[in-house]
Amino acid sequence: MKKTKSSISLRRALTLSGLALLTALACGGPGALAQTKPIRIIVPYAPGGPIDVTARLMAERVKDSLGTVIIENRPGGGGNIGADAIAKAAPDGLTIGIAAVATHAINPWLYAKMPYNAATDFAPITQMLRVPNVLVINADTAQRLKINTLADLIAYAKVNPAKLNYASGGNGSAGHLAGEMFKKEAGIFALHIPYNGGNPAQLALLSGQVDFNFDNLATASANIKSGKLKALAVTTAQRSAMLPDIPAVAETLKGFQIDTWWGLVAPAGTPKDVVAKLNQAFVAALNSPEAKTRFATLMAEPVANTPEQFGEFMAKELAKYEAVVKASGAKVD
Repeated sequence: MKKTKSSISLRRALTLSGLALLTALACGGPGALAQTKPIRIIVPYAPGGPIDVTARLMAERVKDSLGTVIIENRPGGGGNIGADAIAKAAPDGLTIGIAAVATHAINPWLYAKMPYNAATDFAPITQMLRVPNVLVINADTAQRLKINTLADLIAYAKVNPAKLNYASGGNGSAGHLAGEMFKKEAGIFALHIPYNGGNPAQLALLSGQVDFNFDNLATASANIKSGKLKALAVTTAQRSAMLPDIPAVAETLKGFQIDTWWGLVAPAGTPKDVVAKLNQAFVAALNSPEAKTRFATLMAEPVANTPEQFGEFMAKELAKYEAVVKASGAKVD
């Protein structure tokens, strides 16, 4: 068949476009990959919570540098189902996900059987956020017992052993472990009363059924501001910018620190250059003024760091919670 001038031009155009795509795929990293396939962020929790909200915000902020980023919620098993899906995904930079204090520091010691290895099955990208926890006491209880500071709470507990109790969202929850760590460090006893979730625990505190608890600052802040709860201390190593007048527990109990945190990880084996490109894009998004303003409404503090720094942090958290979980006696079979 005779080749016409137009058919030759069409073939040449197709060849050039194919070469351009191959070059982009070979050299462009995750930004180029995202041109043909979207990047997927697996969130091991249900839609609507702080972790899901911030993941969606990040997906929107990085679309110019990485292309389309979609969120896939995989709740269940205390976060283990979603984390396992991240660990078992192809290490190509197209599937990444959220690592949280529960999935990568607490659950490995809490669950008798784990579907993944938190220490070896993931490639850190960057920490995203830290949300301070806060020790709060029912305001009426605080007034009745004349407890105005953390030192007052500790002193009352020592003079009145076994008279205080505290609530949590369940055995092995962050609030439970913070309470046990606090009791150990302060040398006091308070009865742990587990509830089926954070909201019932907070309602029990507000109604005076329990005396105090360790709550997420984002959850407790409205009741602190309204005067229903009295904040005695935050659990971050230093005071939080969100509550600058509230001391840290560490100011009374040296070295005390227990936070809610989460960040981004890829499956182990993801090439270092791909991880570096993902880190660059998400760190820029975390540091953007728009993101910081949105995080402030969630009482969350951005923590943008290198893959190495996030990896070292997670290793320390994993080691820390081994002792905390074992001391609490909590176990999930």
